[in-house]
Amino acid sequence: MSLTETRYTISEVEARTGLTQHTLRWYERIGLMPHVGRSHSGQRRFSERDLDWLAFVGKLRTTGMSVADMVRYAELVRAGEHTFDERRELLERTRHEVRSRIAELTDALAVLDFKIGTYAMSTVAGKAEQ
Repeated sequence: MSLTETRYTISEVEARTGLTQHTLRWYERIGLMPHVGRSHSGQRRFSERDLDWLAFVGKLRTTGMSVADMVRYAELVRAGEHTFDERRELLERTRHEVRSRIAELTDALAVLDFKIGTYAMSTVAGKAEQ
């Protein structure tokens, strides 16, 4: 850690990320956010790297990845470069699941668009009859 590196309190991280302090502490407890620095008085001090990691975890959450898989990924990262293949496989599996969900949602959106169009045509036709 550089002496000039900016460090953030848990309150500042909460404000920047939208994650509650409870969630941040929980992430640390389950191993998803390990090795958060501490001040001389024991208060958490988050680095820019920690904020980048939290942003990445947020993206993983958005994909629907399970907490267990996120924790596993974090463990693999901490284990080192020899885990690249396993990390890639985990991310590729998640990408496949996301693409499947996108396809399902695209299909559902097409049905909604069709129905909305049907109602819009009915409204136009109904006004023409009046």
